[in-house]
Amino acid sequence: MGEWTIIKAVKSSDGSYTAYSQEYDEHYHSTKDGALNESLHKHVIPALLHTQSKHEITILDICFGLGFNTLATLYYLHVNKIKKKVTIISPEQDTALIESLQTFHYPEIFTPFLHIIAALSNGCEYHNANLHVKIVVGDARAYVRRSKRQFDIVYHDAFSPTVNPALWTREYFADIVNVMKDDAILTTYSTALKTRLALHEQQLHVYINRGEGYRNATVASKQELSGYIKVNMEHKMACNPNVSPLCDEHIK
Repeated sequence: MGEWTIIKAVKSSDGSYTAYSQEYDEHYHSTKDGALNESLHKHVIPALLHTQSKHEITILDICFGLGFNTLATLYYLHVNKIKKKVTIISPEQDTALIESLQTFHYPEIFTPFLHIIAALSNGCEYHNANLHVKIVVGDARAYVRRSKRQFDIVYHDAFSPTVNPALWTREYFADIVNVMKDDAILTTYSTALKTRLALHEQQLHVYINRGEGYRNATVASKQELSGYIKVNMEHKMACNPNVSPLCDEHIK
């Protein structure tokens, strides 16, 4: 077994269960937005709408956690009868968490995909003709630095900057941008100015992901997007001259 464990399952506002991390002293999802609701609306739906014309997509899911983003991706494709070849690569450090996933209480709509969770729990990989899911055990930053893949989608769903700042620095996002295709999209639940500044510094366009039933989130891309409100970063910086992105130097 691995070093960390899930302390307890917690019911979130949409009826789906998340869990609490002892290591980071945070839940894996927003209990206010709901675990399933957060995955679908803050990550999966905007990302898959952006890539709807592609027949093949590669997703970087940081970090795997309980697997909601991966499962919600498969659910959305299935329920909308969308045929694509999908590769999902997801770094995750918590091996005890990975091994425990077969016993987690997932939403009923994920039932058709739980054999994938079983495979990942036992061997960190699932593969068929149109789907390849791989959990990369270890540090997400180390994986991103050495990755030769180029991704269509980045789900940036790490624990918050307060407790896991290494996955929110300007240097980290510079590495992320290096593995994003020119037309890729990045999604994150964070709306913090420090986060958005880090994205902006990498020449990404930063937008508000806003909708009914969930709190605001962020999408970012190398190319301009339509359908979102663009964040006026120059105005934000002028109004907040003392705010700067997290950087590696300050968290060591």
